[in-house]
Amino acid sequence: MSRTVMAVLGVVLALYVVFGLLLPALFGLLKFVFVLALVAVVAVAAVTVVGKFGKFGKFGKSGK
Repeated sequence: MSRTVMAVLGVVLALYVVFGLLLPALFGLLKFVFVLALVAVVAVAAVTVVGKFGKFGKFGKSGK
């Protein structure tokens, strides 16, 4: 009887660890990586736009 109770408690604890601790941590990590990638894409786009418009300014190749 106690072996069955301990097995049930072990399964409940394992489910708690998976659904209560690991999955929220995994989703939080994925959300952080997604936001970091979004910031990186915006930064690369900004640098690209500034680089393309800089060629026509006074410090670019066509400027004097």
